[in-house]
Amino acid sequence: MPNKTSPLHQQKCEPCSGDTPVLTGPQLQNFYERIADDWELVDEHHLHRVYKFDDFREALEFTYQIGEMSEQENHHPNIELTWGKVEVTIYTHAIDGLSENDFIWASKADTIFDQEKFKI
Repeated sequence: MPNKTSPLHQQKCEPCSGDTPVLTGPQLQNFYERIADDWELVDEHHLHRVYKFDDFREALEFTYQIGEMSEQENHHPNIELTWGKVEVTIYTHAIDGLSENDFIWASKADTIFDQEKFKI
């Protein structure tokens, strides 16, 4: 499994199976506290975040970049692209809940957002 002490965005998503434990309680809260405050924890089942942009082109570019990262990590969110906005919902489909991979993915997406200076 990933290193528990290194920053989440520096870790790699690991393959999951139906045997991967769903994060709950204090363990879930510990991971949630390690990602940006902009993420919403919904029913202890998935993470949701809205990224805002100046225009459609920036939103599209961000969508492309997080899509590429998703392929590299082999962990795929639900993405909705609209003018000036990208909505992301992430959870581990194999376990129908949250795993460590979801928090790693969220941290990597935030790093892309921050590094590309998409913030408005």
